[in-house]
Amino acid sequence: MNSLTDKVIIDKLIEASQAGVRIELIVRGICCLIPEVPGYTENIKVVSIVGRFLEHSRIYRFGAKDREKVYIASADLMTRNTVRRVEVAAPILDKKVREYLSWMFETMMNDDEKGRRLTTKGTYVERNINKVKLNSQELFYSLAYSNAENRF
Repeated sequence: MNSLTDKVIIDKLIEASQAGVRIELIVRGICCLIPEVPGYTENIKVVSIVGRFLEHSRIYRFGAKDREKVYIASADLMTRNTVRRVEVAAPILDKKVREYLSWMFETMMNDDEKGRRLTTKGTYVERNINKVKLNSQELFYSLAYSNAENRF
């Protein structure tokens, strides 16, 4: 998503973290949740990806792999969107599309060229995950223009 500012949703994410739920968020811009605070948000990881493309997916995944539910949505989780607008989230029912979106999400979570991890201090730090740096936006761009008819 682009931003996470809605206090009600942030409180629910904190509650879930305290109940032991692992939460991974990709928030490109403003994030009003401080992740990885022991005993509070320790199960929440926040990554920001800012590259040459200012696009940001709104993919929402819930549940374990065998029962995972995947949605795409129109809105960011900002109060102006959740309170004053009508926004839409659509479930992804096609298994291949769900798998592709999940792969995209995992790829973005492993982006260590443009991806930065939000720390408990509210700062973003570089990550070293892969032997060769991964830029998810560049990868998706190249895939969109090569063999596009066989993506699914």
